[in-house]
Amino acid sequence: MSKEMLNALEALEMEKGISKEIVIDALEVALVSAYKRHYGQAQNVEVEFDNKKGNIHVYSVKEVTEEVMDSQLEVALTDALAINPAYELGDTIRFEVTPKDFGRIAAQTAKQVILQRVREAERTIIYEEFSAYENEIMQGIVERQDHRYIYVNLGKIEAVLSRQDQIPNEVYQPHDRIKVYVSKVENTSKGPQVFVSRSHPDLLKRLFEQEIPEVYDGVVEIVSISREAGDRSKVAVRSQDSNIDPVGTCVGPKGQRVQAIVNELKGENMDIVEWNEDPAVFIANALNPAQVIDVIFSENDRSCTVVVPDYQLSLAIGKRGQNARLAAKLTNYKIDIKSESDMAELLEQQAQEETVEILEDTDVPAELEVSEIDQTSDILTVDESLDAAIEDVEE
Repeated sequence: MSKEMLNALEALEMEKGISKEIVIDALEVALVSAYKRHYGQAQNVEVEFDNKKGNIHVYSVKEVTEEVMDSQLEVALTDALAINPAYELGDTIRFEVTPKDFGRIAAQTAKQVILQRVREAERTIIYEEFSAYENEIMQGIVERQDHRYIYVNLGKIEAVLSRQDQIPNEVYQPHDRIKVYVSKVENTSKGPQVFVSRSHPDLLKRLFEQEIPEVYDGVVEIVSISREAGDRSKVAVRSQDSNIDPVGTCVGPKGQRVQAIVNELKGENMDIVEWNEDPAVFIANALNPAQVIDVIFSENDRSCTVVVPDYQLSLAIGKRGQNARLAAKLTNYKIDIKSESDMAELLEQQAQEETVEILEDTDVPAELEVSEIDQTSDILTVDESLDAAIEDVEE
């Protein structure tokens, strides 16, 4: 169990990437347990593995005392001085007690413990490796599925794709190659668990970074994303360089760049709009392809009313309200869309209400007839004419 053990440890380190020292530490712990089981004493036992020759030594550690009460734990000072005159009371001395057949017993007893430690070390390595991929995109192969998950092979580990993280109506077949977003990595009692997603908005962001160098380099920035996976998404972009059109850069020649992303997402529609620091302009852009006449903001919260031409009301709202809903998520504004004619009626109604309020605030008696108001107006007109005549005579 010497040279063979060293060769096995070195092979394990090369093939599995597990440090030899980790396995040796596990082996020494296992050998203490083995000695205790077969020889009934281990509270003062140390096991030492020679990582150069592969030899195993078992030592009984005893304390130097004046009077020996337990020979398994203590050694008399006179006996210690016979070994080395430098020993003093309270010192510890190691006596080798390695049994002749301990190598065979230790190998049998420690096997399961060593394998367990090896598995733990492998899990730690895998967890640390895939933790680095959290919030990143990876390519995997669909292996199988059950009522809860689709299992995706990422190489060293099998990730899980839950129902809510799947693109609706997307069919996954064994051996399909798909790109997934690593949303979470957990280190559980059963080993590392990797959760991936196809519906996460950041999957879209990572795909843009892969397909569009300007986005990866930061020249074109993705400001916000709103997504209804499998159906439609809106992406707001802006350029850090005034000479670069952010929307055109993302679309690419003849739409080639964005088309690659659409193909990866199985035909998901993509609206790329330009971000603007003016909220009104940004909201108008977000409602693309509908035209916007006006954006009216409320005073107290992040909400607004958007006025569109009558014939574009349904286009602005979208099928089942999707266009308006995605625009609201993209801009972080509550958006109420009204047609031009509806807005005109609303403004006219508000004007009438304001007129009534003004009349209610004046001192004109409520019972005053219309004819009386007309007569009052005539009197005021006569008074004004007399004043003008008097001024002419004085001149």
